[in-house]
Amino acid sequence: MTDTTTPTPSLDGAALLNEVEAFHRRFNVFPTEAAYVAVTLWDAHAHLLDAFESTPRLAFLSPEPGSGKTRALEICGTLVPQPMVAVNASPAALFRAVSGMESGRPTILFDEIDTVFGPKAKDNEELRGLLNAGHRRTGVSYRCVGDGGNQTVQAFPSYAAVAVAGLGWLPDTILTRSVIIRMRRRAPNETVESFRSRLHEPEGRALRERLAAWADTVRERLQDAFPEMPDGVSDRPADVWEPLLAIADAAGGEWPERAREACVELVAAATAGDKASLGIRLLTDLRDVVFNGADRMPTAQILAALNAMDDAPWADMGGKPLDSRQLAKRLGEYVTADNTPIKARNIRTGAGVVKGYYAADLYDAWKRYCPAPKGPESATPATDAD
Repeated sequence: MTDTTTPTPSLDGAALLNEVEAFHRRFNVFPTEAAYVAVTLWDAHAHLLDAFESTPRLAFLSPEPGSGKTRALEICGTLVPQPMVAVNASPAALFRAVSGMESGRPTILFDEIDTVFGPKAKDNEELRGLLNAGHRRTGVSYRCVGDGGNQTVQAFPSYAAVAVAGLGWLPDTILTRSVIIRMRRRAPNETVESFRSRLHEPEGRALRERLAAWADTVRERLQDAFPEMPDGVSDRPADVWEPLLAIADAAGGEWPERAREACVELVAAATAGDKASLGIRLLTDLRDVVFNGADRMPTAQILAALNAMDDAPWADMGGKPLDSRQLAKRLGEYVTADNTPIKARNIRTGAGVVKGYYAADLYDAWKRYCPAPKGPESATPATDAD
């Protein structure tokens, strides 16, 4: 007897991701091609959290309103499992939602995150703790539950996919766990379809169901995946991108190559704009622009050179140019090869003895923190000093 059952069609991961990306392109204008790749992979990863040890946060940030951040979250919400839209949600509500697994782990979409962490908002350590702890699969948050003297400490699971949108910046502890998309207002030549919930949400949900079905076919394989990282991507950025690259590899087609290109581009962009990297920018400018092979430099000459750089922040540090005290404070956070803070020392000049810095004291910090120089690396300088 002939079997007339229609076989279940195989799921083409690359083609499916192409459709998800195309769905975003209809309604979102992202700043770069890399952003479309990253957001598409993030949507897919939300269906596969249990296959990974960590989940990257997705951060849509912009300097001004009207830059498409909320719409970006809205489109993600049609594609991810159990979307939970949170605007000024209390930490207690989020704790309960994430730990209450009966209806499935939610994907948290937190809009107006600047109202929680922005310059005019008080620090919200409970929410920050939840977002940080939930980055890891083993992450839990501990809270006292019960009444009066009958309270007990209870561990609340915190592991959940989170996308946020807001103005300005975020705490470094969240930024370093995030894929950062710097949104901007659409230019006159950039057009998108008008998103209508009744018309377009069903299309997104249909893609969500197919993403979930494809996820089931690759989940077991991804649990043992250790994707190859691009050169120069390690430590925390590698943790952030590992799930996304693993999904790209599982999908195949052009996605493995596109994902790694996006990874390199967005990691570099995040580093360039990270406020926490201002010290690294200072070290790099000292090496490549100020010292530029010299073995010592008076403080006054260093400040003149730094403050004269047009594309650097040094001439406007809180409304004033970088001065000797600020320079000493920032460099003092780093240490020499002998593990002592970098400090100004005496330098003999034709006019007498002045305070300044020796390249030998900076060399170890240059080697550890700065990107590789574009030209030949200078030799370790001399160390003579008074």
